[in-house]
Amino acid sequence: MPRSSRARVIGLISDTHGLVRPEVFAAFDGVDAIFHAGDVGGSEVLAILARIAPVKAVLGNTDVRDDPRLCVHFAEPVGGLTVHVSHGHEVGSPSPERLLARYDADVIVFGHTHRALVERSGRRLVVNPGSAGPRRFDLKPSVARLIIRGNLARAEILDLSV
Repeated sequence: MPRSSRARVIGLISDTHGLVRPEVFAAFDGVDAIFHAGDVGGSEVLAILARIAPVKAVLGNTDVRDDPRLCVHFAEPVGGLTVHVSHGHEVGSPSPERLLARYDADVIVFGHTHRALVERSGRRLVVNPGSAGPRRFDLKPSVARLIIRGNLARAEILDLSV
């Protein structure tokens, strides 16, 4: 099978704040990689997630600044698209509009707000997987699966509280 025709599935997670819920294992079953959009809450979170798939993570506003496993942001080619991951706090109060104006990637992934979101703007996609960590702000914990086939992307939010 040609590589370009195979769908790539990326687990998206954010705002774990030191907690990996057991439901994450089922939600990320079969993913090719995991992108963490910050507020990781320690190296143990990354070690646990690495048991599922390779992990790339960014620095959130509550993370230790000198952690070498966390970068400020990254852009990763996946299939025929570029996926940009940052925590989002670098634009103040993150919104799809602000992130689309700042980054030119095909898919933009962010965290920080703890609110799950999937929004399309033309051919571009903005995804916040929500917060997978301790419940805050009366929001349900969630993650997302990003599915990329060639130059098409879609995302689905998965509720971890069910």
